[in-house]
Amino acid sequence: MTKTLDDTPLDPWAEIRPYQDAEVAEVLQRIARDPELLTALTRYRLPRLARLMPRFSRILASLAIRREVRGVTTVRDFQSRIAGYMQRMIRTSTDDFRVDGLGRLDPGTAYLFIGNHRDIALDPAFVNYALYLAGRDTVRIAIGDNLLKKPYVTDLMRLNKSFIVPRSARGKRAMLAAYQQLSAYIRHSILEDNHSIWMAQREGRAKNGIDRTDPAIIKMLTMAHRSEDRRAGIGEAIAELRLVPVSISYEYDPCDLQKARELHAMATSGAYAKSEFEDIRSIVAGITGHKGRVHLRFGTPLTADFDTPDAVAEEIDRQVLQGYHLFPSHYLALEALGEDHDLLDLTEVTQADRTRFQARLAEVPEALRPWWLRQYANPVRNRAGRHCAGRCSASRL
Repeated sequence: MTKTLDDTPLDPWAEIRPYQDAEVAEVLQRIARDPELLTALTRYRLPRLARLMPRFSRILASLAIRREVRGVTTVRDFQSRIAGYMQRMIRTSTDDFRVDGLGRLDPGTAYLFIGNHRDIALDPAFVNYALYLAGRDTVRIAIGDNLLKKPYVTDLMRLNKSFIVPRSARGKRAMLAAYQQLSAYIRHSILEDNHSIWMAQREGRAKNGIDRTDPAIIKMLTMAHRSEDRRAGIGEAIAELRLVPVSISYEYDPCDLQKARELHAMATSGAYAKSEFEDIRSIVAGITGHKGRVHLRFGTPLTADFDTPDAVAEEIDRQVLQGYHLFPSHYLALEALGEDHDLLDLTEVTQADRTRFQARLAEVPEALRPWWLRQYANPVRNRAGRHCAGRCSASRL
């Protein structure tokens, strides 16, 4: 950590790191006064009162927030409150939540968890909840600055131990500096703070069900190590970070219809324009929507036996696909498409599974059904190595 002329320590990651305990009280006060958050809450929870008495409804919302965070003075306190909401969410919107592989990881060691990405908020939330139930410290979460369009969203995310991934920097030099800073922060968190990190294997969710690691992420992760030691190889830098692939599988995706709509638009018109705050609505839909069964699997730490970012990405992909749990919904989607019959395994599909699947499919508009079905069928193909390389055609998305 560098210092100013008067020897006051500077925080090189102040603009991107999660909030610290000393900042919690001020941030919570700011959130409780934020007019946009208060308006959003009242329109969602008290729509009629918000319409008839907007100022009074915002006062009530502010009082509710202050009451909810009473006694919260640390980040751990804040996350303990979130754990209660997670328990309620799992009880009301999932049929089962199972975790494998965590017992093989040292509880006192920090890891860089890299996972497949299906839900904006819930992927790392389920990782955190698994760690919380096991009595382990939760992770710091990488989140793109494209999701932080409102100050209150930024505050809430950084209170929940999120750090900011720059995606809006303009110019090659600015992006390089931003990624160098990000790489240094991740390395600092793992090696000096002994604090685990979660990040997605690629930018954005895998809306088509095809989970693939972007090698550019591997390059970013190794920048800080290799800038310190020009002779260091990719494998050495990766082993230092104790990178662990993580697989998460949802029996049903609450955002599957919206994803199908976006995929259809991209295929038919070549473009899809997000509506304002669509990502925020996706977060809400993911949290509140029914997910059926959820399975989370932690892989094994990568060693130094890799020479290129592509080789590292391939190993992450191998572990993610191997650990990805295939539910009846995946096989029933493949059956409905009438493709890849040799991959069908209906031995564990019950009549109740089939009835539930047909009921959800019936709610999907006819034009969107191929896109909806392939979200669930593609993981079966992925496991068999029959994924699309490069740009997928409409018939093999």
